[in-house]
Order: sequence, then C-alpha cells, then structure tokens
Amino acid sequence: MRICLNFYSQKFILSRQNFKKVLKFHYMVSMQTFFIALADRTRRRILNLMREQEICVCFFTEVLEISQPKISRHLAYLRNAELVTARRAGKWMYYRIVQPEDFHARQILQDTLEWLASQERMQKDYEKLKLLFASLSVPVTITRNLKLNILPETNISFDRQTEIETYLL
Repeated sequence: MRICLNFYSQKFILSRQNFKKVLKFHYMVSMQTFFIALADRTRRRILNLMREQEICVCFFTEVLEISQPKISRHLAYLRNAELVTARRAGKWMYYRIVQPEDFHARQILQDTLEWLASQERMQKDYEKLKLLFASLSVPVTITRNLKLNILPETNISFDRQTEIETYLL
C-alpha cells in the first residue's frame, strides 16, 4: 500500500513504513515546539493572563509593558505551537488558550497554568489585568460629520466634512 502526501506543493508517494516515520518526525517537531513555547518567560506570562478567558492583544501590551510587535511575535509562536487561537473583532485580535489534543501535552499545559497561578510575579500580572478590566467601561463609538471651525479669531477653518471616531473609556 502506498500513501500520497502533498508537502509544500511537492507530491510524495510513501510506503506505509515511511509514512509512519514522517508522522513520528512531525510529532517530535511539534513536541519540541510545544516545550520551547513553554520555556520562554514572556510566553508564560502571556499564557498566565489567558488562563481563564480570551484577551485582546492591547491588554497584553498594557499589563506586560512590552511593545506590541514583540507581543505579536510571541503570540505567533504560541499559535504555531497550537497553544492559542485567535479571532478578529474589527481591528482587534483576541487570543485564547486551546487545549492540546494529546493527553500528555494537555496535562502538561494544565499543570503549567496551575503552577503559573501560584507564582508571585504571575499573580501580580493577573491582578494588574483585573484592575485594568475594572477600570474600563464599555467603549462608546461616536461617528459624525462635523464642519470644524478652529480658532475663528485667526480665520483658520476647515471647509470639508470630517469624520471623527472617538473611543471613550
């Protein structure tokens, strides 16, 4: 029996024995990616913040005090390791933890999240996130066309209609 496999637009025909070797290699690579994802301190801090709910990327930057591109790079690594998934809502990205299919990986992730919850630094990050959530009110979007007349005493004005989008927190 032969198995046809498409890999990077290349077609491979493998015997059953070789196909098992490919699957074993893929499993080893995914296991390595999983542990490397958990090895980084910033990624552990990100996972700690997501342990109970999905979080917008803007909250990560605020709580962890790390730039948005760096946060996005770590989130991309966690997505590649299949530890988190993302959804887009307008211009914001929301991330949440995904439980691995493998029983052992799932158990390791759950144990890691429990361990993170018991660490003092991680508790401070989580408390900071809760305070941030408590300080927010529902965002209100005001969109309207205005004819702006700025500094009428200097005769500086805008004659065009301007759309203003304001988020009040």
